[in-house]
Amino acid sequence: MDYIIKTTEKLVNIPSPSGFTKDVMEFVQKEAETFGYACEYTRKGGLIITVEGKSKESVGLSAHVDTLGAMVRSISGEGTLKFTLVGGYTMHSIEGSYCKIHTRDGRTYTGTILAKSPSVHSFDDARTLERSDRNMEIRIDEIVKSKEDVQALGINNGDYISFDPKFEYTEKGFIKSRHLDDKASVGVLLGLIKDMSERKIIPDKTLKIVISNFEEVGYGASWLPEDITELLAIDMGAIGDDLAGSEYTVSICAKDSSGPYDYDLTNHLIALAKENNIDYAVDIFPHYASDVSAALRGGNNIRGALIGQGVHASHGMERTHRKGLENTLKLVKAYVGI
Repeated sequence: MDYIIKTTEKLVNIPSPSGFTKDVMEFVQKEAETFGYACEYTRKGGLIITVEGKSKESVGLSAHVDTLGAMVRSISGEGTLKFTLVGGYTMHSIEGSYCKIHTRDGRTYTGTILAKSPSVHSFDDARTLERSDRNMEIRIDEIVKSKEDVQALGINNGDYISFDPKFEYTEKGFIKSRHLDDKASVGVLLGLIKDMSERKIIPDKTLKIVISNFEEVGYGASWLPEDITELLAIDMGAIGDDLAGSEYTVSICAKDSSGPYDYDLTNHLIALAKENNIDYAVDIFPHYASDVSAALRGGNNIRGALIGQGVHASHGMERTHRKGLENTLKLVKAYVGI
């Protein structure tokens, strides 16, 4: 568990909005290869880690390493940046956040995301201004007074913007950070293969671990290797109104916005949780979709299910707990039979 938490911290601190994931993928690849497992890339930049089993029948485990972020839409005459969203979130959840601007020639600048009326001392509508992307801007930490000043830095339309995660692990076992959706689950899967490698465990079936990089925009695992017969997505368990999960449990999703998950596979996961005394909750996520959703929409001939540690304030300043990660890891281990 210490490895999972430390690795999650490393992961959230590598900027990776959807489509800007090369660096974080290289980190995951290096970890997997250190444990002795082969890696390959899909054409759209996703990573597949193969754990050879006793049989050639393959099952898939997925988690996504891409996060929410933004992209420069335009540069104002005063030298601030207007932006467009990458992924779905509210402006309230990022107002006041520190961020980084990544130019396409490899330079990085820091900034702050603010409303256009950022101070009650100066603006009559500071409290009432609608928080929409049209009313937000990024203040760059450089001496810039015009559009031309910004362009001279190499910043242009289409440059990626990442949000600083503010990771913290508390004495009470809470993990607070942006991007726990879904880098905490990537940490869980890396912890799984670390344990399998160190204990020299060979699973009954070959495992194909799919690390997707476009989940937040809807098509992360839309293509899968043909030998995968079923896919278990490890993502986050939503917490909120009318939901049963918590930060201390593993959520098993029966249905989300894309429809019901496979009945028999979901029942199997519930039975495994009961048999292994794993603290779990079954939930419905009405505003949610996963890598399994994308895989099914992509026409893959699989059955699929979804689990994940409960994450509070998802797509905002997120929080989970060590116990939630532990219960998720236990259920994944039970599923793969180790």
